Amino acid sequence: MEALVVFALALLWDLLLGEPPSLVHPVVWYGKIVGFLDKRWRRGPLPDFFAGTLLTLVVVAFALALSLLPFRLPPPLSYALALYFLKSSFAVRSLHEHVARTVTDDLGEKRKAVSMIVSRNTRELDETHLNSAAIESLAENLNDSVVAPLFYFLLLGLPGAMVYRAVNTLDAMIGYRNERYEFFGKFAARLDDVLNFIPARLTVLLYLPLGWRRVLGHYRLARFKINSDKPIAAMGAVLGVMLEKRGVYRFPGREPTNDDIKLALRVYRIVVAEWILIVASIIATGVCPCLNL
Repeated sequence: MEALVVFALALLWDLLLGEPPSLVHPVVWYGKIVGFLDKRWRRGPLPDFFAGTLLTLVVVAFALALSLLPFRLPPPLSYALALYFLKSSFAVRSLHEHVARTVTDDLGEKRKAVSMIVSRNTRELDETHLNSAAIESLAENLNDSVVAPLFYFLLLGLPGAMVYRAVNTLDAMIGYRNERYEFFGKFAARLDDVLNFIPARLTVLLYLPLGWRRVLGHYRLARFKINSDKPIAAMGAVLGVMLEKRGVYRFPGREPTNDDIKLALRVYRIVVAEWILIVASIIATGVCPCLNL
């Protein structure tokens, strides 16, 4: 029952207040560690791989150590800290807010808003591909920011949720296949692939009630990436729109508009609600190790 209360309060915090201040946000702390070492490390292929691997292990160990702190405190401090750390591992409201800002007829404002949620150069994108990028980001981060952290919370408790979030942060910062990060971020990127393998496909299952034939049809086309294209394919299937990252993947459909971003946000709310109900139901059964303080 304590775990269900902590989860409910963490979710309520997220929906009403959004993200904690950056100064005390664990995800920001992970990013500070990564940024500090990234700026100071001299590049070189073989040393890069070992340095990146060591950095990943350091950040994971830090996240694990944080997640164990509540277990060393007496109630109610233990529950309060667990609630705070659990909230920091997922983000429902902030993702919705970031994507909602891309719904505008001002192309300059749209480019600026989309640039906040994708890594690609938005100056090179036309309106159709800006709309596509916004919807793609929503679909991919539905997995990364909501489904996956809560999946690992169910599976491994608070340490699972926080370690997943640390690995996902590492991948977002250094998990790129370019000259700077090809070797430095390789271990983090592969670890993120492993951790997201099941959640990405679980996310697809959550779309099935919204049109299972179309979702499965698009899923069969998702052969471009190990994980990230799977939720994107499912979202594209439900909306019936073309989602494309040039040179990487393309799912067929009509050109997306602002109205399609609004519809994507409604789909997002439905899928999130499904997942929250599932998570709460599993916690209520007491079969998972979610929170044994």
